[in-house]
Amino acid sequence: MKINTAEFVISNSDVSKCPKDFLPEYAFIGRSNVGKSSLINMLTNRQKLAKTSGRPGKTQLINHFLINNNWFLVDLPGYGYAKVSKKTKSVFQQFITDYFEKREQLACAFVLIDIRHDAQAIDIEFMSYMGESEIPFCIIFTKADKISKVKIDSHIAAYKKQMFANHWAEMPPYFVTSSTEGTGRDEVLNYIDEVNQEIFKNNSGF
Repeated sequence: MKINTAEFVISNSDVSKCPKDFLPEYAFIGRSNVGKSSLINMLTNRQKLAKTSGRPGKTQLINHFLINNNWFLVDLPGYGYAKVSKKTKSVFQQFITDYFEKREQLACAFVLIDIRHDAQAIDIEFMSYMGESEIPFCIIFTKADKISKVKIDSHIAAYKKQMFANHWAEMPPYFVTSSTEGTGRDEVLNYIDEVNQEIFKNNSGF
């Protein structure tokens, strides 16, 4: 997929105020400081589309970007500083829960994970929430340029082991990326393009 246009549309904390267009949406979320803004800028080939910051947790709202006039890239706040509660599943702000559970246009979520670290409980917990809620998602491992290929494979294997231990039948689709080197860009965009084609081909909406 070639990104021809990418424009900011709206920021808000109320799902009912999200764009009314019935276009497929792809939401990006992860722990704070996982490199989400840099990844979004790399994918869209726009240096300043998403604001980057050395301060974790900068994204505080639901941000919609219209891509090629036919799908939305949605930048969501990180969940790194929120308290994890299995009882309420409030692993992040309530309006993010509302987005995932009420937004019919959501085609797929991308859960970002820093490949440099061992499997983190909060990431496993969040993905368990996604699975239990039957929300389609993929994993994007970020910052792959920071460690060796051997460590990358080792950390992915550790995540697989953790997820199988949490009763997953299989590992969700995943991509290994580097915003610095552009690694994984084509794979992620091609995946989005394939899902879009399926949605538009069926012409059945959501």
